[in-house]
Amino acid sequence: MARKGIVYVIDDDQAMRESIDFLLTSADYEVRLFESAASFLDAMANIAFGCVLSDVRMPGIDGLDLLKRLKAGRSRLPVVIMTGHGDVPLAVEAMKLGAIDFIEKPFDDDRLIGLIETSLKQAGDEARSEAVSQDIVARVQSLSPRERQVMDGLIAGMSNKVIAREFDISPRTIEVYRANVMTKMQASSLSELVRMAMRGGVIKD
Repeated sequence: MARKGIVYVIDDDQAMRESIDFLLTSADYEVRLFESAASFLDAMANIAFGCVLSDVRMPGIDGLDLLKRLKAGRSRLPVVIMTGHGDVPLAVEAMKLGAIDFIEKPFDDDRLIGLIETSLKQAGDEARSEAVSQDIVARVQSLSPRERQVMDGLIAGMSNKVIAREFDISPRTIEVYRANVMTKMQASSLSELVRMAMRGGVIKD
């Protein structure tokens, strides 16, 4: 695989596909070409993470339809839309549908490469962040009802004694539950537990 990532180019104009292929391959990207949005969607199940570079005006499924379908399927792939000169309203509509950015044809080579680089980094960071959040949610769900009550007490700033009184159990038992909470949540400190609780949606901002 190329060092910088994969770019999926979707354009019904063969000369444009070949030109972009040459440019991006020279810039050390792995490029995969599609002559229609339909052929790209057919291949979706087997593709790796990468940036989608799609023309907006195409026969059949156009760029906006493609964005709607990717959004409906909760796709994490960043999409950059290529528009013709004067297609700004279409570009704005594309961004409302989830496109990361748009670029007008004929475009500056360096601008296109910069856009793809930024899109891949931004989407990669978001995907990693989402994975961490999901992992924290799973840890919260692994807690027993009593452990969850103790965690809620801890992040509300209650001491072991206060939590013990609240649930009418001994402070020693609370210490055991607290240790279990810290182990299951993989938190090394109370402040880390609070940050995790915020990230996992236990504490609403």
